[in-house]
Amino acid sequence: MTQLPSSLPPLAVTMGEPAGIGGDITLAAWSRRRSERLAPFFVLDDPHRLAYLAARLGLEIPLAEIASPAEAAAVFASALPVLPLERRVSAEPGLLDSANAEAVLEAIRRAVALTQAGEAAAVVTNPIHKQVLMEAGFHHPGHTEFLAELTGSERAPVMMLACTLLRVVPVTVHLPLAEVAQRLSPDLIFETGRTTANDLRRLFGIAAPRLAVAGLNPHAGEGGRLGSEDAAVVQPAVERLQAAGIDARGPLSADTMFHAAARRSYDAALCMYHDQALIPIKTLDFDGGVNVTLGLPIVRTSPDHGTALDIAGKGTASPTSLLAALRMASQMAAAAQHTTA
Repeated sequence: MTQLPSSLPPLAVTMGEPAGIGGDITLAAWSRRRSERLAPFFVLDDPHRLAYLAARLGLEIPLAEIASPAEAAAVFASALPVLPLERRVSAEPGLLDSANAEAVLEAIRRAVALTQAGEAAAVVTNPIHKQVLMEAGFHHPGHTEFLAELTGSERAPVMMLACTLLRVVPVTVHLPLAEVAQRLSPDLIFETGRTTANDLRRLFGIAAPRLAVAGLNPHAGEGGRLGSEDAAVVQPAVERLQAAGIDARGPLSADTMFHAAARRSYDAALCMYHDQALIPIKTLDFDGGVNVTLGLPIVRTSPDHGTALDIAGKGTASPTSLLAALRMASQMAAAAQHTTA
């Protein structure tokens, strides 16, 4: 059973891109609150938009407008708590409109502020459409960097993808493969590993985290015959992690890191580039992966998928990843409370 301790407030769920599937999966998640035994959450959204969307989807879901997160738990069993945005949102599923960009950002800002104030236990973000936000003046590459700015994080944020079978952390994320080797450095790998280990302790309750560090090249460079980066860049970072008291192994050949027996030997895999991390986790659990931001002073999770404009408003979007993000946020918030208690 996934429940927040009684001393913790509800989770804050953001609207996301209103033309996407965020509303679809939020409504679907609440409708499964009993079968999934979800901890209470509320959504920052326009209740009129959600009511229209529920009717369009043929869902009989009562909505309860709340004035503060403190009201959410009392109504959650019988209605979806909605903390209204200041801006009205007019959106048709699948049709992007930059006029809604500020409402999308308002939902994120307020969710973060409420979590920092202790009124919400964690932030669970629905997918955003970065191009629409950038057209409206948004200057961040995505959620992660925006959240770091909002929280005043002193550490560089780190993206983790997690499911019940695997946790992976890409050291470099959205880069052309040709640029990965020049962007990697011992410092970057070390700081990513240190943040990962710290938050495995703080947010996942793992007392002595074990990190498996993938090599960049096939066979981790094969003694220099397949590239010098593993010996010159990855190995020094692993040694620094070990010197800092972190159980880190590598560089390891990535092609033997992700079978069942290998996964049992570590708590998270540090991967050198995007696909090295995301291919194994999406193969193992395509629908149940969760995007987690490490290095923030708050807990933040998100479904590991995009806005899916092509299926928005059609009732076919799966809430599986959002359900997993809600469960993981609950568990992380509880672990964080226990760690700081």
